[in-house]
Formats: sequence, C-alpha cells, structure tokens
Amino acid sequence: MMRISHAILHAFDFESGSCYFSERELDVSDRPTKSYVQRHMRKVSQSVDSQHGSFSEDSGFADALRGYKAGEIDFVEISNQVAQYLWEELRRCDDLEECDLLVCDFTDTKDMKVRAEQAGGGAIAEAMVEAATDEDGFEDLSQEFFAAVLLPRRQTFVHEIGSDPSGSPANWILRHDSTLPNPTQKVDSYVVIDLADLSIDFHDKVRMVQAQERRIIPEGLLQCSVQASSKEVVETVEKIVADVAAEYGANVTEAVAQAKAVVASSADREESFAPDEVGRQVFEDRPQLRERFEEAAREVELPEEVPVKRGVANRLAKNHKIKTDTGIEITFPSSFAADPNYIEFTTDAEGYVSIMIKNVKKIDNK
Repeated sequence: MMRISHAILHAFDFESGSCYFSERELDVSDRPTKSYVQRHMRKVSQSVDSQHGSFSEDSGFADALRGYKAGEIDFVEISNQVAQYLWEELRRCDDLEECDLLVCDFTDTKDMKVRAEQAGGGAIAEAMVEAATDEDGFEDLSQEFFAAVLLPRRQTFVHEIGSDPSGSPANWILRHDSTLPNPTQKVDSYVVIDLADLSIDFHDKVRMVQAQERRIIPEGLLQCSVQASSKEVVETVEKIVADVAAEYGANVTEAVAQAKAVVASSADREESFAPDEVGRQVFEDRPQLRERFEEAAREVELPEEVPVKRGVANRLAKNHKIKTDTGIEITFPSSFAADPNYIEFTTDAEGYVSIMIKNVKKIDNK
C-alpha cells in the first residue's frame, strides 16, 4: 500500500520561456489525482532500470533534504528548489523537451498490506488498518520517500464543439501540447530517495548541454555516485555464469536458471544480493568454475552487494525462459532448475539436449 503525504506539480514551458512554480500542493483527496500520482510513484519506485547512488559530502541537495526531514524546510519550498534548478538546467539543453515536474512525499506502508490481508482484505479492511497505526503486535515496516519525476508532455488533438459566425453548429480539431503522460507510460528522468538513510534510486537520460553530454539529475541536482542498476548487475551476473558454464562444459541453461533462483531468494529475504554468493551457490560442487566466476566478477568490478526490491527481483529472476533451435519455448520457475523432480536436462554423446518435465498433474493451453 502507498500513502501520499504531499504532492505538487510545477509546469515548464520552454517554447515561451516561461515556468509556473506552484505554491499549492495537489489535492490528493481527489481520487483521480491521487490515483495518477500513486501509479507514477509506484512505477518509478519499482523500476528495474533504476540506478543507485549515494550523496557526496558536499551535496547541497542532501543538506536540503536533511532540513526537510528536520522540519526546517516545508514541502512546497523544497519542491520549488528542485523545480528552479531543473528549469535552469533543462533550458540550457541543446534539444528542448516540453515537460512538467511532479514532486512527491510518499510512504510505502508494507506492514499495512499484511494487516489488511489478515483482516480479510478489501477497501474497508485497508481503511481500518490505516487508522489503527498504533496497534500492538506489528512491526512498522513503512518507508518514507521523497521523489521527483519529469513528466514529458505529449501532443494530442481534441475536438471543439461550437458555432460558426452565422450561428450554425460547427466542430473543429484543436492541437493540445499540455497533455501529461499516462501512468503506464515509461519516464526517463526521476529520482526516489529513502528519507531514512538518504539512499538514492534514479534514472536519467543523457542530454546535450552546449555540445557536451550531461545527466543533470545525478551530476547536477543530486551530486551523487552512480552504481549500476539491479537489472544491469543481474544481466552481467547471468552472462558470467553462462560464459563460465559454457567454458567448462556445464549445462548453461541450468546454471543461469540457478543463478536467477539465488538472486530471487536473496532479494526475498534481504532485498539485496551479493554477486559472489551467486557464483558460490551455482558452482558449489565445482571449485574450478567457482574460482573462474569470481575472477570474471572482479574483472568487471561487480559491487559486493546490490540492492534489489522484491518486486524487481521477481520480474528479473523469478522465471527463466528458454527457446530451442527447433522453435520450442519454455518458461519455468528458476528455482526448479536444480530440482530434478520438476525439470531435467540431459545431453547425449552427440551434444543434443533433451528436456524432461516431471510430476505434472495438469496442463493448460495458453
């Protein structure tokens, strides 16, 4: 469950050179507004493409966030600081892109979802649980986040109903350039910051500023380090596992699926995974392959630990999909790869692979 505490929208118009910084928060008691904000926040906070970072010691924005947490700066003021900075930076870009800025303070009430399910589920149960925040016997797992999202505006066409000068009914087609993106649409530039420890998830595209490449969110606004996204690290780990397995004649499909299972299991427990631990578990009984994995991991400078949310891990690693050269496609849970009770791979003397799926009670046509 997600609770929106504050949200505000600032409008940029680069064509006219005007910016419109709001002094009033959005009314999140309005159901469509609340739904729109929530869906965007949920999408960016659970994106597999988010990179990670830590503030540098001299980051001015980190100081502003600390002031916000301490109550020294209110939400509207800090959102205007973000808007002012991004407006000045974006207007310097060689290719101007019309966009607006959505800033939000929201809480991921993880514990409330569990309580609501225990109370029977449904909107009434959720409302009762949210009201009973001081109930004993539940650990508070809530996380508060500060987020800023650049919403690219898109061009749309609408009809206008009216009359011509003679009074006869007449309709026209009008172009609108102020349409916000749908909540399902992917956005390129955003930042989500955990207000408890100021850890950063972000994504930004490269922009040309005076003929030089620049990512204004990590390099300018945040002044933070840049660590590969969970998706990038998982894909790198999978490639290393596949390369090592192929090099030493092991079953590549089984090894990669096992690697995914280790990632998913670790993320489910701790919302993180250690690349070295993946290699140790996949090649547990083959020391030579394990050592080769560790060597390859050092060569590409994989981080010791990678944060990955449960939802992200499920999308990245819960299932494994294979396609044979004969055109057959199979998707199976990654955790089944090392369990011969469910799926088994065998290779004959000529190198042909057979796949046996076991203990199936029912097959549904999709």
